[in-house]
Amino acid sequence: MSDNEQRLRRTMMFVPGNNPAMLKDAGIYGADSVMFDLEDAVSLAEKDSARNLVYQALKTVDYGNTELVVRINGLDTEFYKDDVYAMVKAGIDVIRLPKTETADMIHELEAVVVEAEKKFGREVGSTNLMAAIESAKGVLNANEIAGASDRMIGIALSAEDYTTDMKTHRYPDGRELDFARNMILHAARANDIAAFDTVFTNMNDTEGFMRETEYIHQLGYDGKSLVNPRQIPMVNQVYAPTKKEIENARGVIHAIEEAKIKGSGVISMNGQMVDRPVVLRAQRVMNLAKASNLVDEEGNYIEE
Repeated sequence: MSDNEQRLRRTMMFVPGNNPAMLKDAGIYGADSVMFDLEDAVSLAEKDSARNLVYQALKTVDYGNTELVVRINGLDTEFYKDDVYAMVKAGIDVIRLPKTETADMIHELEAVVVEAEKKFGREVGSTNLMAAIESAKGVLNANEIAGASDRMIGIALSAEDYTTDMKTHRYPDGRELDFARNMILHAARANDIAAFDTVFTNMNDTEGFMRETEYIHQLGYDGKSLVNPRQIPMVNQVYAPTKKEIENARGVIHAIEEAKIKGSGVISMNGQMVDRPVVLRAQRVMNLAKASNLVDEEGNYIEE
């Protein structure tokens, strides 16, 4: 598994690009990814100053191992190219394109990113991309978008614009999002990238947030976009593996180690062959267990 495949992306927390205090503190909450927002969270009058604030934060704040993402302004705006250039120059990990509807939009973004990488001496290919899907057209083109570039690390559903485009609105049970969620998830899986669910904005409805998070975890989503740090431990709780899952994964890892010692290309556990999907699942469970502090350094389950 590559570093990109192993990286956990349970939580992607939105941080307004025009809020210096939140920019400074974004790394302390424990989100797997932080997404600095230059788009919807920033008024037209503040676009240039927000871009500069995020640039300065990226150059001066130590965010540790947190994946750093920026949501730039759209292709059809005057701020788009300046956003790309500044963020590439600052060394952002991932650029998120809003309102993505076609693979060509990703191709166009990638071309500008390459220009910027060359201009500022960054390694060509070092800036990853992701797409926000926010319309019926984007949902129907999700597979082509997900496979548009080797730089793509994920696609995300943005439900507010999507439901507006569909001439409906958000409902408590989320059934209006079922088709979009499944299309985006299948597109991500078909192209070996991550799938992110939409934000849940009602901070007073903890029960609703947990119910939605459990549902998208059940579907197979890698994680959820968040608007508040208080949501991070709740998502991590849902994604934490059970003791049984951890012990089974440890068994698979042990079987892999034994096969290596014997020089055998066949991995077996309890008399049964272990195939690649089982191995990948076990590795992900152990990554989740470590991130959730449920195992020690040797991978043994820590009893409470």
